[in-house]
Amino acid sequence: MLAVILGVGIYIVETLTRPKRLATFALYTFSPFELGMPAEDVTFPSLHDDHKVNGWYVPYPDATTTIIVSPGYRGSRSDVLGLCALLWKAGHNVLVFEYYGHGTVVGMPVTLGYREINDFLGAVAYARERAPHARLGAVGYSMGAAVSIMGTARSPEIEALVADSAFATHRRVVEFAVRRTLHLPFIIFDWVTDLMLWLRAGYHFNQVEPLRDIGRIAPRPVMIIHGMKDSVVDPHDAPLLYQAANEPKELWLVQDVEHCGAYFADRAEYMRRVTEFFDLYLKQQPVREEIVSEPATEPTNGPHPLSEAS
Repeated sequence: MLAVILGVGIYIVETLTRPKRLATFALYTFSPFELGMPAEDVTFPSLHDDHKVNGWYVPYPDATTTIIVSPGYRGSRSDVLGLCALLWKAGHNVLVFEYYGHGTVVGMPVTLGYREINDFLGAVAYARERAPHARLGAVGYSMGAAVSIMGTARSPEIEALVADSAFATHRRVVEFAVRRTLHLPFIIFDWVTDLMLWLRAGYHFNQVEPLRDIGRIAPRPVMIIHGMKDSVVDPHDAPLLYQAANEPKELWLVQDVEHCGAYFADRAEYMRRVTEFFDLYLKQQPVREEIVSEPATEPTNGPHPLSEAS
């Protein structure tokens, strides 16, 4: 029995962190060129400059806002290109990037937000460098949404956040997957999986907890979006995050929609809500001096950005 528990724990961690292989024609996807967007291929350093992050930067003439868009686990920047085009047409600069090892750069282990937060913080610094006077917002999907929550809590520069299909904690998303695939209670494998995660990837479950960080974002606004038929992240995570957040906050639960499917269920309604959210909090409301001028500081608890590479 112990051998089985150990084997399952190792399998979970290996599956989670295993390097991605680039599939045939994986790079032959749509780009901003097909959508007529004046995008630049850019690279910028992760927080500690231990690797470079790939992205597209799309400037909009005389824009006063920049939206940082991040895809999910093993996702690429092209996955969210449609949303980026619509945000750009709405008058925002757009910086979309992919987490190191998850997109077109492959062949190295990944984590579920622990190291990826450094890439998000690098994106914030790059967006500020490209448009120093623009107000910053962020949109994230799945793991990218969870990382955006943790990163926004550490980045006073981000003034508004949309989190689509975020998990509440690392442990909960792994537990949800185990329950759905093995039909067994995760408590059996919890301790050994956490141990293997520490031995193989250098962190514990409790070091990746958006649920703990989201309350520190206020008074900046958060919009939480989640499909109620999500089979990847427990739909109950959205109400948990909403309850932990402070005002101003919004919760949009979309019935009969799978993981990250709200946009595809009703594109017009999705963009109406998102653009109105950013218009209200980035374009219409006055700048809060204490947010844009306060330097980012390290948290006293929660997952700290790492200095070592994957």
